[in-house]
Amino acid sequence: MTLWQLLSSFPTSIPTVLLAVLLVYWVMSIIGLVDVGDSVHLHTDVAHGHGAHDLHDLPDLHTLAGYVVALGLGGVPLSVAASVLVFCTWLSTALLHQYALTWLPTETLRMLAGCAVLLFSGGLSIPVAARVLQPLRALFVKHAARTNESLVGQDCRITTQSVDRGFGRADVDSHGVSINIRVWAAVPNALAKGAKAIIVAYDPATQQYEVQAAPAVF
Repeated sequence: MTLWQLLSSFPTSIPTVLLAVLLVYWVMSIIGLVDVGDSVHLHTDVAHGHGAHDLHDLPDLHTLAGYVVALGLGGVPLSVAASVLVFCTWLSTALLHQYALTWLPTETLRMLAGCAVLLFSGGLSIPVAARVLQPLRALFVKHAARTNESLVGQDCRITTQSVDRGFGRADVDSHGVSINIRVWAAVPNALAKGAKAIIVAYDPATQQYEVQAAPAVF
């Protein structure tokens, strides 16, 4: 059996078509026509009057994601998991087709055995794909950066001679690193260089933090 006959005949033709579709998808993603998404978000468009009724019309994507994680294929974009899974299925099907199905005497037996091969290859490809994807998960870990608002509530130490409504600087520790920030405070206040203060609010418009003197500890 030639390579073309193998790829175009049942059962190898089915994963071959899926592999071709994924190949087109990856080519389109390389040239920028589609994005390689790493997650699926369900949301309601309240501004346009869409509510919970629209969610019932969508596929149960959370359930699908649960199955993907349960099968050990989570931690990577769905497109990557699907590509590895289909490739493993295609490779197993092609090998069994070439070295087992071609020896069967009748077309009926080859069709029945082909269905069994597809089921077997699909099941076998799941643990194999999970093992292949395991070292790739570290490449897709997201590290969330701290926001300006996350500093609210923390202690800081004033670094300027005084703090008023328009001027002031302070140092705040963030994960072991000292960050110098712009601060302001209502006047009159007792804040001076070296004084300890508490960050109580952040104003995105001025990019300043409101501070208050820390209560004295006895």
